[in-house]
Amino acid sequence: MPIHYPPGIFPSSKQLGQKTQYANRGMGFEEQINQSNAYYLQKNIAVIHKKPTPVQIVRVDYPKRSAAVIKEAYFRQASTTDYNGVFKGYYIDFEAKETRHKTSFPLINFHEHQVRHMEQCLSQEGITFILFKFSTLNRVFLLKAQEFISFWRAKHLEGKRKSIPLSYIEKYGYEIPIEYAPIIPYLRVVEKLIQQNNKF
Repeated sequence: MPIHYPPGIFPSSKQLGQKTQYANRGMGFEEQINQSNAYYLQKNIAVIHKKPTPVQIVRVDYPKRSAAVIKEAYFRQASTTDYNGVFKGYYIDFEAKETRHKTSFPLINFHEHQVRHMEQCLSQEGITFILFKFSTLNRVFLLKAQEFISFWRAKHLEGKRKSIPLSYIEKYGYEIPIEYAPIIPYLRVVEKLIQQNNKF
């Protein structure tokens, strides 16, 4: 069960001891990112939010006056990526994916329109990437969109690969430690790459 601290009070890993590495294992990856973004917003570091999914509600039942149950709904349009926002004047746009596989990530979790969206963001010099979590291993990686798109175009579309190997992500990506404040400190990697003038 996640521990919710009052605003502005985030114990450090040293204060909590080694157990902090395992405290968030029961929390979904999306929630870990959402809480990390809330931390960044509170500390005035960045403004990054999960994009709302446009849904057209078709039928609603009202079993009680105080409750409504959606019975039928459709996606209005294909989704792009999960998150976007601003960090130090840079546009940030990224996808977050999680798997229980230990050695690779299934590419069935990605779609052509998402890849095109990432390419469009890159063409406007946006900072675009993917956060991968291998939940069984409790490891998180940031892979720049260019590296993912290169693999997607060369391997997946030609039918050579149905998954992206963990070894590829380890080689071309950046591992992010799971901490406490924020839980997923992915902007630490982003800032480092910006300082190195490393193009996204």
